Amino acid sequence: MSYDERLAKRVRLVLKRRRGVAEKKMFGGLAFLMRGNMLCGVLEQDLMVRIGPDSYEQALHLPHAREMDFTGRPLKGMVYVDAAGVRTAKQLKAWIERGIQFVNSLPAK
Repeated sequence: MSYDERLAKRVRLVLKRRRGVAEKKMFGGLAFLMRGNMLCGVLEQDLMVRIGPDSYEQALHLPHAREMDFTGRPLKGMVYVDAAGVRTAKQLKAWIERGIQFVNSLPAK
């Protein structure tokens, strides 16, 4: 698998002022970690976001979001957002902020 480098650059712009952010190739794509915890990533044309189990069902009802079923089974707390759902900077930032809100609730690794 591969990832959309243009989308990855856009994610980097959103995260550039955040401390403790790192990139790691994972899932055949590119993952962004914050304080050692998976935050989001880019897989093919999709943004994947870790939103946590409490926000999972609500997020699935948002436009362009679907369950992350990378392993063949849905990963609760993770969603894919297709390209149409992150077309604008505002949309992308909103999804990443959802992820940051959840990851900030986790202890650093």
